[in-house]
Amino acid sequence: MLRIGLTGGMGAGKSTVARALGDLGAVIIDSDLIAREVVAPGTEGLAALVEAFGADILAADGSLDRPALAAKAFGDDAARAKLNSITHPLVGKRTAKLIADVPSDSIVVQDIPLLVENGLAPLMNLVLIVDVDVETRIRRLVEFRGVVEADARARISAQATDEQRRAVADVLLDNSGAPGEVETEVRTLWARRLLPFERNLRTGTPARRTDVRILPPNPDWPAQAQRLIARLWVACGATASRIDHIGSTSVPGLVAKDVIDLQITVADLAAADSLRDALGAAGFPVRPECTQDNPKPTPQDPAGADTALWTKRFHQNADPGRLADVHVRAAGSPGQQYALLLRDWLRADAAARADYVAVKREGAAKAAGLTGAEAAAAYLAVKEPWFDAAYPRALAWWGR
Repeated sequence: MLRIGLTGGMGAGKSTVARALGDLGAVIIDSDLIAREVVAPGTEGLAALVEAFGADILAADGSLDRPALAAKAFGDDAARAKLNSITHPLVGKRTAKLIADVPSDSIVVQDIPLLVENGLAPLMNLVLIVDVDVETRIRRLVEFRGVVEADARARISAQATDEQRRAVADVLLDNSGAPGEVETEVRTLWARRLLPFERNLRTGTPARRTDVRILPPNPDWPAQAQRLIARLWVACGATASRIDHIGSTSVPGLVAKDVIDLQITVADLAAADSLRDALGAAGFPVRPECTQDNPKPTPQDPAGADTALWTKRFHQNADPGRLADVHVRAAGSPGQQYALLLRDWLRADAAARADYVAVKREGAAKAAGLTGAEAAAAYLAVKEPWFDAAYPRALAWWGR
């Protein structure tokens, strides 16, 4: 199923977005609500808190007196750690149960106030951040919730910063406009991205463009790559030895197709095959028909005849809003080494970058008006000869 992480600063209007997504059909899992449920009267959570912090954290009716608990639990790091050691596993267990119970074709939205603070973004297929500037949030808290301004500022300062949230955001939902605007934005997101993403994820279908478009450099490409890499590390675990941003979008200032290229380095192709299901579940289904890089003459194979040296596994992102190609290659293989070498050479050599830009533009011109396999073939027919000729140049640069 598609797992969406939803968060935003206090006063940003996260509940408004959650409600809009729920109305569209998403299954909403509210972490705040779960946190209250697991310490309700009669639960093991409340009993554990009383044992740890004393019976005076209970109200007269036997429920948890939250201010009394806060006075004890937030006084020092050890007490806070004790509180978290009790509540976090219970919240995690309850959340896992709720997710397991929903249909497999669901879009699950986990409403988590501390998603960024607790490092949970890589566990999600997509992260939505409700984005509103701090001063607007403070004004809303004071005017609409009756929060004292000094208290609002103190509570906001204890949360992640806007910059930290934006760093993990796949989607920023601007909720600073007029009432109803963010709901319209959510409906568009649902129709154009979330529903297709869920369908692609469920059916193991990569998201792909049918034409070839070369775009100006996007300074956000490296940040987008890092968000995807964080998810890939969760899926791969110790099977991967490194995960790198490669390709044109990894070279500052280089024009490129709006597709993030990533390389997962593993010990061998058996390890690559072992990742197939985990990568698919993370949102990167395999392209089983793509198993080969174009061979180049190498020291191991001067004639370039042994294509087995250039074998790989290839996955693509299922998210139509962020196209990505994931190449899984064996450590030390020519393809694995060339991907890193080409990136580093292009970063360092302005003349090589200029050559490559000219080739990319020529390839895009050849592909203009074509779609699908025809467009890709026309584009590669121009690029691949340049790659062949560039290989010894890059090797010479590396050994200079």
